[in-house]
Amino acid sequence: MKSQELFDVAGLSVAITGGAKGLGRAFAEAMVDNGARVTLFDRDRETLNRTVSELSRRGDVDGGAVDVTDRAAIASAVNQMVDKRGRLDVVFANAGIDAGPGFLSMSGERDPKGAIEAIPDALWDRVIDTNLTSMFATIKAAVPHKKRQNGGRIILTASIAGVRPGAIVGMPYQISKAGVAHLAKQSALELARYNILVNAILPGPFLTELTTPELQKRFEAGSPTHRVGRPEEIQGLALFLASTASSYITGTHIVIDGGSLLGRAD
Repeated sequence: MKSQELFDVAGLSVAITGGAKGLGRAFAEAMVDNGARVTLFDRDRETLNRTVSELSRRGDVDGGAVDVTDRAAIASAVNQMVDKRGRLDVVFANAGIDAGPGFLSMSGERDPKGAIEAIPDALWDRVIDTNLTSMFATIKAAVPHKKRQNGGRIILTASIAGVRPGAIVGMPYQISKAGVAHLAKQSALELARYNILVNAILPGPFLTELTTPELQKRFEAGSPTHRVGRPEEIQGLALFLASTASSYITGTHIVIDGGSLLGRAD
């Protein structure tokens, strides 16, 4: 098989949660530009409509406003997509939010707002619901369709924050992403017999709307490459995991972080 055929996603029906901006939009661009039929889900209706309008000039894309913390809404949205598209080949479960400060400030001092005892219960619940429970709900909604098709791909957006502790990122975010990382493995184990492949992307620091100038400086200082990633730099990995090129890969965490997990080199 030629390399261009290995990475062919043309005609595939692809769903992306949190697809209106950030890494979700980068995934959408990679799929649309390579001929996939893409449906974006996002709770930010205004940004979603703008993204769908812009990407529609490049290919087949539509969208629906969905709050991923509403499990019934996710199930309904996925069912409606399949009714329209006829099938569901690839799911990017990507929606997520940040979680406020960690226990250290940018200057390295203890930040009382990020201490365990100061984390509001409502914040914990909101982050876990958005970053972790919504991933499970998305998988749950997609699996019946994929079983009927005898296969497909599910790609979860976790984070390097989920595989190492950190001081400047809020604890609810760290724990939610650790859950996503294990959810990928547990789901892959159960679904392998149905030819449903489940993997997790573990991004390091990327330049998105969540990356403040202060965070960017901190991330750059802690990385051996001294920079954060550009959203388009994750597109090749997304294309790989959505395509035949990854047909023997499941239950895997793929880190894309510019070496951030390695720590500083100078």
